[in-house]
Amino acid sequence: MSVVIVGGGLAGISAAIALQESGVPVTLVESRPWLGGATHSFGRGALRVDNGQHVFLKCCTAYQGLLRRLRAERLVSVQNRFDVAVLRPGTRPARLRRANLPSPLHMLPALARYSPLPFADRVRAVRAAVAMRGLDPSDPALDAVTAGAWLAEHGQRAWARQALWGLFLTSALNAEVDDAALGLSAVVCRRALLGRADAADIGVPSVPLEELHGGPALRRIAEMGGTVRLKSKVEAVTTDPKVVVDGVPIAADAVIMAVPPEAAARLLPAQALPDPLRWHELDASPIVNVHVVYDRTVMDEPFAAAVGSPVQWAFDRTAASGLAAVPGGVGGRPPTGDSAGQYLAISLSAADRWIDMPTAEIRARFVPELRRLLPAARGAEVREVFVTRERRATFRQRPGCAAARPSAATRAPGLFLAGAWTDTGWPDTMEGAVRSGLTAARLVRRHLERLPERVTEGVRVR
Repeated sequence: MSVVIVGGGLAGISAAIALQESGVPVTLVESRPWLGGATHSFGRGALRVDNGQHVFLKCCTAYQGLLRRLRAERLVSVQNRFDVAVLRPGTRPARLRRANLPSPLHMLPALARYSPLPFADRVRAVRAAVAMRGLDPSDPALDAVTAGAWLAEHGQRAWARQALWGLFLTSALNAEVDDAALGLSAVVCRRALLGRADAADIGVPSVPLEELHGGPALRRIAEMGGTVRLKSKVEAVTTDPKVVVDGVPIAADAVIMAVPPEAAARLLPAQALPDPLRWHELDASPIVNVHVVYDRTVMDEPFAAAVGSPVQWAFDRTAASGLAAVPGGVGGRPPTGDSAGQYLAISLSAADRWIDMPTAEIRARFVPELRRLLPAARGAEVREVFVTRERRATFRQRPGCAAARPSAATRAPGLFLAGAWTDTGWPDTMEGAVRSGLTAARLVRRHLERLPERVTEGVRVR
């Protein structure tokens, strides 16, 4: 038996490794010169820069399982207790830190002490959290409502929705709270914030993403006897099934399309597509990252959130980018502070307002904003500012999206879908991508088991 997987992102990688672990030969075809899909890195001078700030939580069990299969679990740093500094201009940082208590009590002390909210709003937030915990994310009715509307009905005023709920929902769903689908918001809150006590503990890469995903995946698939074809263009997929790669048909017993929805709709035969096709309704939501390199350390935290500011999250990427190993920091200039420099990456989700803004304007907005949030930045020299933009970072996780997400099976036997945009039960995240790949691999195995035996040159093959 042989399987062709189109797309080398986390969904395709997960499917390839799962199938090869069960003894199914795999050919993975990727148009780009690397594996990792939307989680990749690039060089900028002496720096290795990630295209985005991809973090995970302890509740992301499928993703952590993939890291173990890639032998990359030691290349991430995971909190031993959920702990986030929350910056706000003109005041001391607040802190959200879980207590050593069983769920759901573990978050109550953090809410009780959360200074950005008045005490009455903190009490109302606890009541809303209890109500959120009682929601069933699979209830179709939740897909017709925004999280903002539901929270407002449960006593959450605009500032509370922004300064508390938005900290997590906007980054998790790449959507403003008032626009986000309630069903997916309930998934985030129930499984992470209100799940088991350690579910929301945050993990961040300690190395560039290419060293965490792409490189290890390439080596692991090769070790297991699989084939990876990089820089290869898939031109069509037929119901035979065959995959036409660079003009040459490749026969297969099954095909997994681990590509974005627009690519799947273009490449798959009409017989495989649902009627009507609703994938276009998912649309796309952008993420922008603002990268700022200082001549000294300006933030002591590995990452921090911000409220009352256009800054949403800031991550210290100094060590992971290689900046700490560069003599004199960027440009070879001698450091003027207490280190070779510090590299901060600001992550902006639901970034429609920033996606087309010129870099000069973004710099003029965010460099002063970092000075407002970080007192140590006021005396520091800014050595470099650059911006990365992901126009189609995720689908728009708004009301109605659940009905538009397809299952892994298509209408054509032997053709399957994978990707965080499919119906995984999770938001469009790394965890969702891995889960989709595992689901597609499981369906492929069932499909192969149902194929009739055939005899080829005297050898019986199933």
